[in-house]
Amino acid sequence: MKKGELKEYGHPLARWIRGDRLPFVFCSGCTIGSSMTCLARAFDRTIENMDNLVIVSGIGCTGRASGYFYAGAYHTTHGRTIPFATGAKITNPELDVVVFSGDGDIVAIGGNHFIHAARRNIGITVICVNNFIYGMTGGQMAPTTPSGDYHTQSTPYGNVERTFNLVDLAASAGASYVARWTALHQMRMEDSFAKAILHARKYGMSFIEIVSACPTYFGKYNKLGDSVDMLKILEKISVMTQPLSVHPHEATSDMSRIVCGEFVELERPEFTQEYQKIIEAAQQG
Repeated sequence: MKKGELKEYGHPLARWIRGDRLPFVFCSGCTIGSSMTCLARAFDRTIENMDNLVIVSGIGCTGRASGYFYAGAYHTTHGRTIPFATGAKITNPELDVVVFSGDGDIVAIGGNHFIHAARRNIGITVICVNNFIYGMTGGQMAPTTPSGDYHTQSTPYGNVERTFNLVDLAASAGASYVARWTALHQMRMEDSFAKAILHARKYGMSFIEIVSACPTYFGKYNKLGDSVDMLKILEKISVMTQPLSVHPHEATSDMSRIVCGEFVELERPEFTQEYQKIIEAAQQG
């Protein structure tokens, strides 16, 4: 398919994906693109007015995603996706604001913003594509790199640091919807994206972790094979759970066992709604 032909051929996602910017820049075998497809399908189910949709991404492989969507798309500086998204949501609470970025961007340099957005329970949807490594800069260790005999460019003899459990971190900080899937779980991922967007409108911050395959760096450094091999590994080590049946602290995520499912779904006061009450009270008094 040539550039610009997505709409011409009546592609079902042509409303959301910019055909003139295809093909994607992602490496062969990368699963970021499949996650983007699920997000576009979720938009089809939840977004009626495209003018109300804002997509924010940062620096890194996943950070390139925002430019492929028909939406208010913003490619921010490294680690600043969530404060930018917070500003957009506070300025116009009617917006559906979606952060779509990587583990390095969201929980490394952006980790402080992440925990405070969850604490405030602001009504944004945060999707973290976790490939266990810094991909765009050559494959350095990330806060999500598994501990032990796992190698990156900056840890050639293994990783002695403990890894973040992202769903536990999000839940502990206060996010009111928390889930995790792998790149294999396409239908579950799509359903969860749609659910997260609707949840964020009423009840506050939604967080979804997507465990992604990076054959170019994580796969190469750890001799895991190509993309197909890595997907087979994800299939083998994934454990599916019933909704809300596992505490986030017990939802481990490493290369031996990845617990997938929905872990938190709470009806909490959403930040911008509470903030608006303060504004109205100040105006009246």
